[in-house]
Amino acid sequence: MSGQTYTVSGRDWDQLVADLADRSSADERIVVNMGPQHPSTHGVLRLILEIEGETVTQARCGIGYLHTGIEKNLEFRTWTQGVSFVTRMDYLAPFFNETAYCLAVEKLLGITEAIPERASVIRVLLMELNRITSHLVALATGGMELGAVTPMFLGFGARETILDLFEEITGLRMNHAYIRPGGVAADLPDGAQQKIAAVLDALPAQIAEVEALLTHNPIWQARTRGVGFLDLSGCMALGITGPVLRSTGLPHDLRKAAPYCGYEDYEFQVATDTACDSYGRYLIRVQEIYQSIAIARQALDKLTPGPVMIEDAAIAWPADLDVGPDGLGNSREHIAEIMGGSMESLIHHFKLVTEGFRVPPGQCYVTVESPRGELGVHMVSDGGTRPYRVHFRDPSFTNLQAVSVMCEGGLVADVITAVASIDPVMGGVDR
Repeated sequence: MSGQTYTVSGRDWDQLVADLADRSSADERIVVNMGPQHPSTHGVLRLILEIEGETVTQARCGIGYLHTGIEKNLEFRTWTQGVSFVTRMDYLAPFFNETAYCLAVEKLLGITEAIPERASVIRVLLMELNRITSHLVALATGGMELGAVTPMFLGFGARETILDLFEEITGLRMNHAYIRPGGVAADLPDGAQQKIAAVLDALPAQIAEVEALLTHNPIWQARTRGVGFLDLSGCMALGITGPVLRSTGLPHDLRKAAPYCGYEDYEFQVATDTACDSYGRYLIRVQEIYQSIAIARQALDKLTPGPVMIEDAAIAWPADLDVGPDGLGNSREHIAEIMGGSMESLIHHFKLVTEGFRVPPGQCYVTVESPRGELGVHMVSDGGTRPYRVHFRDPSFTNLQAVSVMCEGGLVADVITAVASIDPVMGGVDR
């Protein structure tokens, strides 16, 4: 025998190996679609991966499957009606969408300083509660995507208690349209402050349960440490903000850097980490939950009696809203007034509801710190009763640019970890 090994086809095995080695990698590349599917690619995110074995050599995002045309629709609605659209963009952070939009409208109207203090405090309170619910979804679904199912139940259980509060305050569990230009739609219902305080008291123990399962878990650490690496220079080049940016050690938070709604009067720390990886982003979100609890408690202490809508009747929402059995709607007293008590009130109500108020010509850019980073709105008015142009800088859209940098050179299994650490919400991407 010659010592040569032959294949079934009769070719020399050594020659076959040599021929395969000479082939260009382009001939051997495999392109696969990961998604759209839920939850690992967040429902409507398509990832186009080029792989060699288990290694990702190229990663690209395919978006647009959830396109809603919200920004274009705003051009055909009054300034107040626009809130009902923008609240549906990042559907895990509706209060942030509403606040950014209303702050921009108020800036164009020149009434920023005239917003009642109680309304601003309620905005802060609801945003921080909303930040907690959003981060809980990130922790819960991120854990489930990597095989940790129990944190999913614990995280969503804690989130439900806050959604119950949202329902009692606004009439809805999400897509509230509660924050309006000039203030908020209605005051907190009776007993809401006590219920909020009770939920805040219970939250630390609930978050600690999630931490006990994940933070020092060797499997969780093995799946997240060093995965989805993106350093400060990469974040700066791509315009990345939020927990992804703060995982590089940079304490950039718009609540500190460019305060709004009175955030300069609240005591809290900006959570950071220096690992630049998925594990560091997990730690940051956990710490931000605790900080949001502290801010919400301060907001409760700052709630003093007073109006929740600007006094200018030409701008203020004309109805006296109340949370009833069917949700948020006109109070019985308001209906009695406009339908049987005052013709002037009826005319005013009808005019503002159908036509809306006018906003002076101009443009502005306003930002808030959403759970995913800088949420900005560029708003243009031509002096009419409807926006001329509204464009949102949604952090999920911008942060998805990091997918290729985080994933290329890593394993296919680590793609899920990296995307989960970005925590994109496709409603904000495909607005």
